[in-house]
Amino acid sequence: MPATAGSTPGLERRLLVPLYVHPAADPQAWTALVAAAPTLHGVVLNIADGPGTRPDPAFAAAAGRLREAGVRLLGYTDTGYGRRPPREVVTDIRRHRKWYGVDGVFLDQVAAHPALLPRYRRLVLLARALGARTAVLNPGTHPDPGYAHLADLLVTFEGTWEEYRRARVPDWTADHPPGRFCHLVYGVPPGREEHVARTADGRGAAVHCAVPGDGANPWQTVPGAAGTGEDAR
Repeated sequence: MPATAGSTPGLERRLLVPLYVHPAADPQAWTALVAAAPTLHGVVLNIADGPGTRPDPAFAAAAGRLREAGVRLLGYTDTGYGRRPPREVVTDIRRHRKWYGVDGVFLDQVAAHPALLPRYRRLVLLARALGARTAVLNPGTHPDPGYAHLADLLVTFEGTWEEYRRARVPDWTADHPPGRFCHLVYGVPPGREEHVARTADGRGAAVHCAVPGDGANPWQTVPGAAGTGEDAR
């Protein structure tokens, strides 16, 4: 999709946005995402720590508008760090596809140690067989390098602004292109989104998200870049 007027070539589609707020509670946030479509790598749909038990018309409508704008949609599925039964994970993936027409999966609470690599390899293969064109894995930290070979995008940091400032990147990440890594940062002070973007670049992650929220669910607002329709650079 062409860049929006005034945007800088090469900076499009760098934001992965987990927006965990109901469209009826904050319709402006969802409208902002539609307007910011060219800057978005994707949007994570999380209805009820997953797809819920029945279709939600408001989420279906919001998903439809994003799809029409060319935004990649990822269905949130909790894997419980490998403890959740695979059949439950697959049920969530099926429901996301059927009810909201998502393009891919966002597997959350992913294990980081090598012992569970076979389990996650199987989950990714099942997701692709069910139509997922994109698989995002979120251990929230740097896992065993083998996980980088399973996912299209690997979230290697999820945490607060203060934690992000102190974080370090292992050497093995340099063996992969920046487009394979994402950093999700919350509790970001006003005006510091640009710093997060530069830091992510410097640490070899081409995709990121920076929001001001904190607490149990910090992902209830759009990042400043999406809110303005520009990349925060």
